[in-house]
Amino acid sequence: MSWLYIALLALAIAVVAGAEWPRFESRLGGEARQRRERARRKSSLRVVPDDAESDAEDFAASVERDLARLPTFDDRERR
Repeated sequence: MSWLYIALLALAIAVVAGAEWPRFESRLGGEARQRRERARRKSSLRVVPDDAESDAEDFAASVERDLARLPTFDDRERR
């Protein structure tokens, strides 16, 4: 009878391992390695403070310059 208990125990261990496999794979698999590498790369990045007012003014000046450079035509000149 002891071999039956050993077989049932092995089967129970296999069922638990099969049920928990996705969690093990997410911690130890290829995706986990990619996440760790990405986190390591991101840790060296820094946030650059933005100067919203000067950016808005620069943008407005840029738009005005671009509009001033656009070619225009007058319908009266064509006739």
